[in-house]
Amino acid sequence: MAGKGHRLHRLEPRLAPAQSILPPQTAIILNSIADGVFTVDLNWRITFFNRAAEEITGIAADEALGRPCCEVFRANVCETACVLNHTLETGKQVVCQPIAILRADGKEIPITVSTALLKDEQGKIIGGVETFRDLSLVEDLRREIHRQYRLGDIISKSPLMQKIFAFLPDVARSDSTVLIQGESGTGKELIARALHNLSRRAQGPFVAVNCGALPDTLLESELFGHTAGAFTDARRDRLGRFAMAEGGTLFLDEFGDISPALQVRLLRVLDERSYVPLGSSKTVKADVRVVAASHKDLEQLVKEGKFRTDLYYRINVVKLTLPRLAERKEDIPLLAEHFIERFNKLQNKNILGLSYDTLGIFMRHDWPGNIRELENAIEHAFILCPKGLIQPEQLPDQLRRESQPAALPQGLSLKEQERRLLREALERHGWRRLATARELGIDKNTLRRKIKRFGLVPPGSDHPAKLTH
Repeated sequence: MAGKGHRLHRLEPRLAPAQSILPPQTAIILNSIADGVFTVDLNWRITFFNRAAEEITGIAADEALGRPCCEVFRANVCETACVLNHTLETGKQVVCQPIAILRADGKEIPITVSTALLKDEQGKIIGGVETFRDLSLVEDLRREIHRQYRLGDIISKSPLMQKIFAFLPDVARSDSTVLIQGESGTGKELIARALHNLSRRAQGPFVAVNCGALPDTLLESELFGHTAGAFTDARRDRLGRFAMAEGGTLFLDEFGDISPALQVRLLRVLDERSYVPLGSSKTVKADVRVVAASHKDLEQLVKEGKFRTDLYYRINVVKLTLPRLAERKEDIPLLAEHFIERFNKLQNKNILGLSYDTLGIFMRHDWPGNIRELENAIEHAFILCPKGLIQPEQLPDQLRRESQPAALPQGLSLKEQERRLLREALERHGWRRLATARELGIDKNTLRRKIKRFGLVPPGSDHPAKLTH
């Protein structure tokens, strides 16, 4: 019976084994299924324990029978939010709730549980029944998928991001300066941290400075430090961020906001690998790798004369351009799962995920605030969602408004309305048919027939939309 390679555990006897209250034929059926099943009487004593329950828990049935279920089925909810107790008190079933239990060998395993009332032939409640499924393999597969799609704290299966993942280790091994460009909220600092953690400087400090948050005079002191008396209120020497990052990495965020005067000083530091603190005459050597980031197009700023050409080419040894979330929508389910898992731990909740309608809203939204906006939307939903799945009405106002169907122009026939809605959905997904079919909730072959019937083709093409993800 211990089909998974572990021995069944013998518990110390406390109560006489209870008689099974299930008919023999029912017991035979339940012993042949892969899900664990046990029943309890109204005193919470186990009255039936099938073979799968033995295999999953590692406890023999003859040792489980007659014992309180909390002693056998050691779940993380037994003392605080017993699902079977909820069913017996309210009469409401619980379906596929994820929890964790301790096996007899002390190993914690993830499972899902479902509960129902147990009634006799006259309809009288005589106890409860709980079925449970071992998710260890599913969890192992999920972790493996996450490993494939994760680099440090960055999660993505987008081909655009996977290209960056592929050569990021090679970039990290060099000491060259790196320029990361991308809109706000696309994860520029996460990329910078990944570069640091993959580099030979990983044991050194990672120091970040937001260059756009400080005026020029304060930023210069912040970067290079100052000596006592260098300016008003400078009463003692103070190390700058270059000194703090010695032997490590200095991340200069919003690099495009630096003034022309400070650009000259930074160019000298990058060229000579040394600097002079404010108020000092002593040159300090800098063993620091610089990673710069900007949401602005620095090349365009150079053309407009707003950014020094020599500094741009000095900082742009390696350039990484991060795509907008709207360009990598296939990452939305992965990112949502990641944020839900994190907020569950932070807020001690058990939110299961996004409802189908909520995921549809997320996939249609353009996400001008990128990943940061997605994270904020899920955090907002956590405030309003007590448990279960996140519903559209629990989303921020902007997303909630988008969940309302847009009014179609008057006078269109049903066929014209369907054609218009189908074209808009294809355009949202860059004419990728599989992604469009997922949003519309229809089979890809159904979508293909509709595209052909309406004669829809991408702009500038004579061929129908491609069958891509």
